[in-house]
Amino acid sequence: MTCTLFLCGDVMTGRGVDQILPRPSRPELHEPTVRSSLEYVALAEQAHGAIPRPVDYSYVWGAALEELERHAPAARIVNLETSITTSEHAEPKLINYRMHPANVGVLSAAGIDCATLANNHVLDWGRDGLRDTLDALASAGIRPAGAGLSAAEAEAPALDIGQGDRVLVIAFGCEDSGVPRGWSARVGTPGVNWIAYFSGRTVARVASLVAAAKHDRDIVVASIHWGANWGYDIPHDHRRFAHQLIEQAGVDLVCGHSSHHVKGIEVHRGRAILYGCGDFINDYEGIGGTPAAYREDLAVMYFPTLARRSGELESLHMVPLIIRNFRLQRPSTPDARWLRDTLDRECRVLGSRVVERDGQMTLRWPSAA
Repeated sequence: MTCTLFLCGDVMTGRGVDQILPRPSRPELHEPTVRSSLEYVALAEQAHGAIPRPVDYSYVWGAALEELERHAPAARIVNLETSITTSEHAEPKLINYRMHPANVGVLSAAGIDCATLANNHVLDWGRDGLRDTLDALASAGIRPAGAGLSAAEAEAPALDIGQGDRVLVIAFGCEDSGVPRGWSARVGTPGVNWIAYFSGRTVARVASLVAAAKHDRDIVVASIHWGANWGYDIPHDHRRFAHQLIEQAGVDLVCGHSSHHVKGIEVHRGRAILYGCGDFINDYEGIGGTPAAYREDLAVMYFPTLARRSGELESLHMVPLIIRNFRLQRPSTPDARWLRDTLDRECRVLGSRVVERDGQMTLRWPSAA
C-alpha cells in the first residue's frame, strides 16, 4: 500500500492577494515605501493585465485544482505564511502579511488538510493575530502544525491528516529564516515551535514527539522553515539535521521552505528531503529586482508517493506552474524547461536527477534507476 501527499512551498494569501478576495482586510501597510496593499494589485495588473475583483475562492489556485484532482493526494499540506486576522496591531517588522478571517475559504477551496505555521510571518499581527489564525483554521477544519496557544500545542504533531491515511506533520521555524526568538511558544504563551540550533538535542526532542504519537504504518512529515530567501547552496548543518531526522527521529519526509525559489532534492536512506520548495502563492508580480538566477514566479506542486509500511519514497512527481494575475497557471514551454533544468542542476549535486515528460517532472535517484 502507498500514500501520496501534496506539498508545496510558501502560501501567502495576505496583502495584495487578500485584496482581490470577497472580504479584504483594511489595505493600510506599515512598509517603508508601500502604504497600501492595493499598490501590489496595481503592480501585478501593470505587469500582466487586469485582475477581476472580487474573485471566488478557487481563483488563486487556478491550474493547481486540476492537478489536485488528477493526483488525488491523501493529504494536502501547505506552509501558510500569512496571519488570518482583523488585528490592527502590526509587529514592527516592516513586512506584515494579513488575510481577513472571512476569506479562509480560499484554503478550503483547495481542500487543504494541514497548514504549517512555524514561519516568520504567522505572528506579523502579534499573538492576538495568531489566536485569530488558529480559530479561523479550526472553523475551516484545517489542522495547524508548528504553532499553538502553548509550547505543548506548538510542538505537537498534527494528527489524522487527510482522508483514509494517517499522516503526522511536525513543523519548526528556525532562527536562520528570520523567525524571532521572541515568537517562541512557551507555557501558557502562544507562539511557534522555534529552534535556534540544528543540534542533537533538537533531534532527540523530535524523536520523542514522534515516538509518542506515531502508530504503525503512519507517515511522518517534518516541515521546516529554514535558511535565507535566496541562494541555491544548502548549508551543511541543514543537510546533517535532515539526515538525522530520518536516521534517528523516525521522519519519513523532510519538507523545507523559506527560499523564494526551488532548491535541490535528496533521497537519503530511501526518504525524500525537499530542501526548498519555493514560493507557491504570492503577490510579487511586477515588483521586479529578482536576479536572473532565480524565478519566484515559478511554482512547483510536489506529489511524493510513500510506501505505507516502510515510509520509503516510491516516486516523486512534480508539476510546474507560474503565477500570473495572482493565479497559478500553466507555464510556457521555455519557462517549464528553465524550471526543470534548474531543479535538475541542483538535484545532481545531491545524487538525484529530474526528468520531464508530458508537462510533469519526475525525480530519479540511484535506487529507482
